Amino acid sequence: MQAQDVLPDGQDFVVRNGLPLRKGSVGAFLVNAQLLQDPNASADAKQAAERDLIELLPALEALGLFDVFELRSPTLRDEVARHRAAFSSPPASPSA
Repeated sequence: MQAQDVLPDGQDFVVRNGLPLRKGSVGAFLVNAQLLQDPNASADAKQAAERDLIELLPALEALGLFDVFELRSPTLRDEVARHRAAFSSPPASPSA
């Protein structure tokens, strides 16, 4: 399968599992992950990268990215796992 088989030229997104998956989501995830690992990045830049990375997780989950690839950074792997668990947890029921 080639890239154009997944996302044809002129198309910016596909819908999978009810989620729009935008072209560039994986690339954006990688850039944000690298920025979070950069010791020279400012706290504000890291905070923005973390927010953006977290927003991408449902789309990457729908793509099956984490079923195929394991993050090598223990810190990043733990952070992503924590947020993925929050997405998959059922909402808390209200107390009676």
